[in-house]
Amino acid sequence: MKVLVIGGGGREHSLVWKLRESPRVEKIWCAPGNGGIAAEAECVAIDAGDVPALVTFAEKNRPDLTVVGPELPLVNGVADAFRARNLAVVGPSQLAAQLEGSKIFSKEFLLRHKIPTARLFGAFENPDEATTALKDVQYPLVIKADGLCAGKGVALPANEEEARVFIDSAMRKNELGPAGRKLMFEETLTGDELSFIIVTDGEKYAPLVPTRDHKRVFDGNRGPNTGGMGAFSLDELLPSPLREAITRTVVEPTLHGLAADGIRYQGFLYIGVMITSEGPKVLEFNCRLGDPETQAIMARLDCDLAEILYDLAVRRFDAAKFHWKAGASVCVVLASEGYPGKYPTGKPISGLTGLANNNGVKILHAGTKLIGDVIATSGGRVLGVTSSAPSLEEAVATAYTAVNLIKFDGMQFRHDIGAQAGLAHSAVN
Repeated sequence: MKVLVIGGGGREHSLVWKLRESPRVEKIWCAPGNGGIAAEAECVAIDAGDVPALVTFAEKNRPDLTVVGPELPLVNGVADAFRARNLAVVGPSQLAAQLEGSKIFSKEFLLRHKIPTARLFGAFENPDEATTALKDVQYPLVIKADGLCAGKGVALPANEEEARVFIDSAMRKNELGPAGRKLMFEETLTGDELSFIIVTDGEKYAPLVPTRDHKRVFDGNRGPNTGGMGAFSLDELLPSPLREAITRTVVEPTLHGLAADGIRYQGFLYIGVMITSEGPKVLEFNCRLGDPETQAIMARLDCDLAEILYDLAVRRFDAAKFHWKAGASVCVVLASEGYPGKYPTGKPISGLTGLANNNGVKILHAGTKLIGDVIATSGGRVLGVTSSAPSLEEAVATAYTAVNLIKFDGMQFRHDIGAQAGLAHSAVN
C-alpha cells in the first residue's frame, strides 16, 4: 500500500510512525512533512491547505490511502476532491468540516439537536453590536472567533475591558484575518476537560483512548492558551459511568444529528468535553485528531492502523479492530521561546541522536526542518517527547528524562504534564 499523509506537525509524524509499522505499507509520502518526518517518509513540498496541488500530486502518484491531518485542507474540501477522483481518503467532507470551520455553525448544530453545551449569549458580525452586548453577559466570558485561527481564536476575558480589547483586535484591527469577522459569546464552563475522540463512518464508531491536553503555556495552567503544551492518556480519565454519559448525551446525539442534517461524517471527530457538575457538556468539535493528543494516543495503539483506516475509507469500517496497550502515555511539548506569541526559528537542536534507539521514548517532530544535516527549529511547537509505560508516573518520568537530554536556544516546556491527573468526579446525568 502507498499512503499519503497530509500535514507537517506532530500529529502527522505520529500517523506516519504508526502507519509505517503496518506490514501492508510499502511507501509513505507526507505533504509537506518536517525535519523528523523526512527520516520516515518522503516529504513533498506542498502546503497542506493547497487542495489543487494535492489533487495534482494524487492523480499522478495514485496513493492507495490518504489520511488528512490538519483542519485547513478539510475545510478547503480536500476530502471531497479526492473522493470525486475515486481516491480512498480518511476525512470528513467540506460541509461536515464546518463543525470546526465555523464556531457559529457548530453551536447552532448543538442547540438544534439539544446536545449539552455552554449557554450562548450571542453571535455578532458588527463590532459595535458586540461591544454593546458586553453589558448583558456574565464574566469570565468566552469569546470565540467564528473561523479557523490556529488555536488563537478564543479569549477568556475576566471583565468588560478585556473583552473590548479582543473585539477591537479581531473585528476592527483584523488581527485574526477573515476568521475574526464574526464573534460568538458564550458562558464559561468549569470542571475537568476531556478530549473524547472517535473514528466513525457516520454510523459505526470507535472511541480512541481518552486523553487530556494542557493548553496553557506555563506550569500550573498559567499564561495564555496555546495549541497544546502536552497531553497524557490514561484509561482512568474515563470511568465507565462517565463514558456511558458522554456516549448517551453527546456522541450518539451528534451522529444522529449529522445524519438528520444530511451530513455523512467519515473520519476522526474530536469532541472537546467539559465534565461539569451538571454532567458532560461540549466545548468544541474538531474535524480531525487533536495535537498533541494524537501523540499520546498513538503511543498506546496496538493494532494495524493502515488496515483500519483503509477499511474506513472504502466503507467497510470495523470498530472491533482497534486494540490498545494497557497503562498510560504522555507527550511533553518542547516549544520555542516566545510561543504562543512571536518566536525565533532556525535554532539547531542537539541531543536527538542519543535518543534514536531509546525504546521507551519516541521523539515526534512538529516545527522542525533540515538545514544540511542539522535538525533546526521552524515553528512554535518544535518537538513532542512521547512515552508509554504501565503507569502514568513511569511514562512521565521516562519522558522528562529524555526532555533533559534535548537542547536548543530558548527551549521552553511545562514541567507538570500529567501531574494534574485530577480524575473527573462530577455528576453524570
